[in-house]
Amino acid sequence: MSGIALPYTYRYPFASELAATSSGPKLRLAACGGTEEDPHFFRGKLTRPRRTADLLRTLTQVVQARYYTPPSMVARILALADPVVTSGGDILRFEAFSACCSTYARVDLLPPALKGDLLGRGTTNVDFNRPLRAALARIRDADEVGLSIGADALELARGEDKVVERKVPLPVRWLKGFVEAQAYQARMRVRVEITGFEASRFLRSLPRSGSMSTGWVVTGGRRLRLSQRESPGAVPLAGMERLRVLEDVAQHARAVRIYADEQTPASAWVLVLDEARFHLVLSPEVRRGFSGEGQVLGQLADGRWREALPRVQASLQWESKIEIEPLVEKTSLDRDTITAALAALGARGLVGYDLAEGAYFHRVLPFDLSRSDALQPRHKDARKL
Repeated sequence: MSGIALPYTYRYPFASELAATSSGPKLRLAACGGTEEDPHFFRGKLTRPRRTADLLRTLTQVVQARYYTPPSMVARILALADPVVTSGGDILRFEAFSACCSTYARVDLLPPALKGDLLGRGTTNVDFNRPLRAALARIRDADEVGLSIGADALELARGEDKVVERKVPLPVRWLKGFVEAQAYQARMRVRVEITGFEASRFLRSLPRSGSMSTGWVVTGGRRLRLSQRESPGAVPLAGMERLRVLEDVAQHARAVRIYADEQTPASAWVLVLDEARFHLVLSPEVRRGFSGEGQVLGQLADGRWREALPRVQASLQWESKIEIEPLVEKTSLDRDTITAALAALGARGLVGYDLAEGAYFHRVLPFDLSRSDALQPRHKDARKL
């Protein structure tokens, strides 16, 4: 199944790198597109370099993972290995999907993780090439690592820099996955909270061989264990091999919160650090990528949100926390209408959902969505019916 694809070009002013400078190593992430022709979102230093590097490296492991993908789609999807980064409020968010779209991952760098200036608000791709991924593994907390997202001719000489350009057919399923992951997360509630140490112990105990069957994560005292039987309060876990990506990075977390969806076996694991958060959201089954779930079709088919959409969209100001109740007071619209409008905005890539905050956040996907109707063919069919 090839699916609908849109032509897209990643165009970076230079290749991202961990560069050696007189003031120490500098992690320089090249940006593509965004709200400005040459976006520069951040310039400063990382307060916990090793932990931040580990989080970003785990994010790229998710991007490179292929839990279930028809062989004919592998090469095309693996070309899309560049995370989307959003600068809004005082948070930097890095988002990505696995190659099969069954797993969504996000790294949120909070104010304590960054020492410097957020120079702009917007969303863009950042170049995560193979040398950069290898360089992240070499960073230690004793290093003083600078971070730059964008292009800055003043920081490093660019006489030998070349534009890095990759043309890829951007699968529509990758774009649709954002709104579907958002719809699942908005329904999820915390079931379990444990320490990072106990989470690491549990992750190391998982079977090494992949399994398509569904198990349940249950608590015994302060520990987690895997059960083949459902019980009250248990969290369903389908495709448990998807969790193994957290094995190394869970040790950094002071807490791990496990969320579950009451309607489906989808789940989410949120690693809470003092300076950052890591979200891993698992679709109900490995074979079911987020892009094909159709969670928002009912809301989109109901046309009540159309009149409300401009008013809700006007209230988005690159905020990192958008809650429904304040929108109800601000717009005088009812909760259901606002929720449907947020679903429509999500389908356009304009909002995401933050489980840790229990709120939405503003972003604008850096892709040409002029063919947005092609992204939701089932929505068109629903409108006709």
